[in-house]
Amino acid sequence: MSDKPSVLFVCVHNAGRSQMAAAWLTHLAGDRVEVRSAGSVPADTVNPAVVEAMREVGIDLAHAQPKVLTAGAVQASDVVITMGCGDACPVFPGKTYLDWDLDDPAGQSVEAVRPIRDEIRTRIEALIGDIAPAAGA
Repeated sequence: MSDKPSVLFVCVHNAGRSQMAAAWLTHLAGDRVEVRSAGSVPADTVNPAVVEAMREVGIDLAHAQPKVLTAGAVQASDVVITMGCGDACPVFPGKTYLDWDLDDPAGQSVEAVRPIRDEIRTRIEALIGDIAPAAGA
């Protein structure tokens, strides 16, 4: 068992919001947090507009792959953050569940994805402060 917190981001297709959230958390918290993402009905690929919007801020999602949500992934996580698929996520005692109401980037242009990307970053920064503050913070 790890002593660092683990977070699972879940959206329907694991092709947009959850991919951006996982990438931001990995980028901003580094190895202080275990990060997972999954979808209740995963897409074949990550949304190209999401890949481009994240590339603009120096985060490469070109090789990211949507993954299917499993009960094991939920059980292995301390915090489960859903983004539009709360009913599909299994609930286990002792986990923290959050639902982030975010616009869906599916079918959107890069211009429309940027504000979603930036809102996710803001939420990730707050999350890091709650679950994995930097040493001395």
